Amino acid sequence: MARAAAGAGAVAGAGLVPAEAAQNHGRRKETPAHTHTNGVAHGAFFNQVDAATIAAFTDRLMPGADGKPGAREAGVLNYIDLALAGAYADLQEFYRRGLAQLDVYCRKTYDKSFPQLEPARQDEVIAALEEGKPTGFTWPAAQEFFNTIRTHTMEGMFADPIYGGNKDFIGWRLVGFPGAQAVFTPADMRSKVAFARAPMVGLQTEDGRRQDRLPHERS
Repeated sequence: MARAAAGAGAVAGAGLVPAEAAQNHGRRKETPAHTHTNGVAHGAFFNQVDAATIAAFTDRLMPGADGKPGAREAGVLNYIDLALAGAYADLQEFYRRGLAQLDVYCRKTYDKSFPQLEPARQDEVIAALEEGKPTGFTWPAAQEFFNTIRTHTMEGMFADPIYGGNKDFIGWRLVGFPGAQAVFTPADMRSKVAFARAPMVGLQTEDGRRQDRLPHERS
């Protein structure tokens, strides 16, 4: 069920995201479990309870640490919320069922909802989902649900900010992706150092207008 970004925005650049990024970006230690959405915009599709679960889940997949921003800072929750209200609307029931099954599993196993668990327990749940171990998952299957959220987390981190994630080009800056530049000098082209010079321009102009149509609007 995990889909390539096709409407909510593809991750910019093949090979942009390191292979281990989702697992080793920087585990937060002693971070309190989330019981709210930290002010991140949501409501296009998710209710408050589901938003809290997705915020906590994506934060464990791509946590910030040691000055490195993660899913929370990049607005991944907002990206997924908007995508499910638009280009990924066909996945709404998939998410509803998956989140309901996740809640039942967490309450049965730990007597708490996923956002109420300590980070170490949240990581245990996520690892179990990745391996397809939790019982009680029919559709979507546990591993399928994990793979879809992971895919959408990566999209929210690294897709063009116009789609609601990658806030302030956080994801692009993290991996040294320059976005659109007016000029690349010969020195820029030869350099092996991460490119960090502003401006980093995406599909939206400085006055807020889109430079291009959304992928699903193109002929």
